[in-house]
Amino acid sequence: MPTYELLGSERLCYATELGAQVCGDSLELLAQLPAESVDLFVTSPPFPLLRKKAYGNEEQEKYVDWLIQFVKLAKDALKPSGSLVIDIGGAYQQGRPIRSLHQFRALIAFVDDLDLRLAEEFYWHNTSKLPSPIEWVNKRKIRAKDSVNTVWWLSKDDFPKANVGNVRVPYSESMKRLLKNPAKYYQPKLRASEHDIGTAFGKDNGGAIPSNLLSIPNSQSNDSYLRTVRELGLKGHPARFPLKLPQFFIEMLTDPGDLVVDFFSGSNSTGRVAETLGRRWLSFEKDRQYCALSAIRFLDEHPLDFVKKEIAKIEAGDKLFLTPS
Repeated sequence: MPTYELLGSERLCYATELGAQVCGDSLELLAQLPAESVDLFVTSPPFPLLRKKAYGNEEQEKYVDWLIQFVKLAKDALKPSGSLVIDIGGAYQQGRPIRSLHQFRALIAFVDDLDLRLAEEFYWHNTSKLPSPIEWVNKRKIRAKDSVNTVWWLSKDDFPKANVGNVRVPYSESMKRLLKNPAKYYQPKLRASEHDIGTAFGKDNGGAIPSNLLSIPNSQSNDSYLRTVRELGLKGHPARFPLKLPQFFIEMLTDPGDLVVDFFSGSNSTGRVAETLGRRWLSFEKDRQYCALSAIRFLDEHPLDFVKKEIAKIEAGDKLFLTPS
């Protein structure tokens, strides 16, 4: 069964062999998902920033109550072995150099009110993020640049499906030297910290276990999506996932053929990565223009005139089947 048939095709914008972009209110669409059908939700909701954005963002005081509606429905659709990964950036309070606690209040609500488990907290370090807010960082110089988002990995069960071996990172240069000649650089012994490091420490496992600090620049100013949007003279979605962020969690928490859902899809980075990795996917976005533009991620090998026509068809209400390269 095609993935989009989980919801019906009425609101379909486009589909591929593995997934579908659907236009509509995520609260309505999440409620239509079959119970325990989703292996992974990975999403980034609009943050409660003080300055209103074109894509819509909620006020700080109402943020937790607004967001928990979506997460409750996501939990109902999540398999017992599944995970929900949600990226929530920080913000300052109105007119004060004091941080909002919305992402932490949201986490507590997810755990205390919805009985979700915090499997692990991650921190996305956006190494290319510009200094903000201007008033406190650039003008008065009384706060440091904010460049880290909290990313909560949540689950219904204490032991959700996961394999951190799928997301190993390259060894450091010192570790590479050790692996070439373990006896020269390393002697197994009990450390002062009481960690007993044995001979297996010198085994080459193809890479190191990653930390929960993910340093990923969001500076893809010349990726195919933004490049094509500029060439078309259009305005793309202003808040985009870097592809490597959903990729990390999709690789760690799912297997090929599993279902991945993003209920605030924006430019559909999640769907594009899921397609590339052989996972089924669904993406929800309420703005039809953003839905149409996200098709660019699946048309990057086509001529610009063809892409423009396909986008216009989706904006006009057509439902397209795309064959990404």
